[in-house]
Amino acid sequence: MISDAPHIPHVHSGSYPLREGCRVRPLVDGEPAFRRICEAVEAARSRVWITVAFIEPDVQMPDGRGSFFDVLDRTVARGIDVRVIFWRPVELNPLETGAYFEGSPEERRWLAERGSRFLARWDSLPGGDCQHQKSWLIDAGLEGEFGFVGGINLERASVVSPGHRPRDGGDIHDVYVELQGPVATDIHHNFVQRWNEASERDRTDGVWPADARPGSLPFPAAASPPAGDAVVQLTRTVQASRYSDGTATPGGERFEIAAGESSVFDQYIAAIDRARRSIYLEDQAIGSPKIVGHLKAALERGVEVAFLVPGEAHPEYRAARKIPATKPFFDLVTSLGDFDHFLLAGIASNAGAGTYHDIYVHAKIMLIDDAWATIGSTNVADRSFFGDTELNASFWQRETARDLRCELLQEHLGSDTSGLDDVAALGLMRERARQNQRRRQSGERLEGLAFAIDPARYGA
Repeated sequence: MISDAPHIPHVHSGSYPLREGCRVRPLVDGEPAFRRICEAVEAARSRVWITVAFIEPDVQMPDGRGSFFDVLDRTVARGIDVRVIFWRPVELNPLETGAYFEGSPEERRWLAERGSRFLARWDSLPGGDCQHQKSWLIDAGLEGEFGFVGGINLERASVVSPGHRPRDGGDIHDVYVELQGPVATDIHHNFVQRWNEASERDRTDGVWPADARPGSLPFPAAASPPAGDAVVQLTRTVQASRYSDGTATPGGERFEIAAGESSVFDQYIAAIDRARRSIYLEDQAIGSPKIVGHLKAALERGVEVAFLVPGEAHPEYRAARKIPATKPFFDLVTSLGDFDHFLLAGIASNAGAGTYHDIYVHAKIMLIDDAWATIGSTNVADRSFFGDTELNASFWQRETARDLRCELLQEHLGSDTSGLDDVAALGLMRERARQNQRRRQSGERLEGLAFAIDPARYGA
């Protein structure tokens, strides 16, 4: 029984069942998230398994730990089984930016010079789609296994502290979530499925080290024991024909993954449609017509909706505005602004007299009614819902969802909303953001970080 949010259904269209007895801990912004992840890696007893999308090889982990690769090499030196699945781009989208560790000859020489001995496989998708999952799994299959799921890339601009004081080199706001209990077994299952069928595994340059060709991993045989009182479900996007082994996760049912999976999208729709009071989203994109349509229907029911996005729209969003066929979608986005209880907002810090330091929103989260939330790698865009490989964790736990809302709004507003309910808190955010937009127009100092954006002009 989902006691904290029984009105928000889980989905039956994916690989993973609803898991009771879990522990959930959201981690806001890259510096505290990677500090906690590194602590977990350093305490690992047997295994550390990771999926990576975007990475700058020289990105530094917190507290002088060195680079991501330094952390891996030290962990291998302790006798730990370290495995990484890297994304290998096949055909880059011309609007896509970022850093990739694609296993090029230069990168492989660099690994050899370092003496790196962690195990790696590369995994690709056709066309411009991305293996976009970001996950870490500690001590897979052992008692106490736990993991991390989220959207934070291994990039310098992402390893930043909460509050987002002005800094050189960019500044990204993002979120991870730490998970323990039976749901960790599903993170384990996802890794095994991808490792065993990684697209480049039979290529000479598709594994590392080239002289180490470990075979397939066994799927988990039993679910981890309870570790808390949260109810959690993993959801995914997986393209059809990408993987073929539909072996069931422990306690779940066989899922024909060869036909693909779009359970993240299904969960978003189901949750939005059952929202009673409030919907709060943070995302890199507002690019899915169906999601925008369902948000409008929620607004028509009187639900308070706030959507935090990058102040400067994603390049794909800006480019789409120039295509006549997309006009109905942008008209739909514009119509959200007809509702006084809707807010589209960005975040920025004060950088001096009349100047502002924009903070890029890269988080992929949704909170509903202060009782349910999802955190993961999936953008509110059809590319993420149906193309890129994604991984989200949804949880039904009122206290954690509410605490996450308070933590996020404390950062974005500079105000403690713990004494407010969800509707009042989003109302305060809307009022503050609109005031800050007027302050930006007149060159005044912002109060907090959030500022309102006109949906009709976003990305224009």
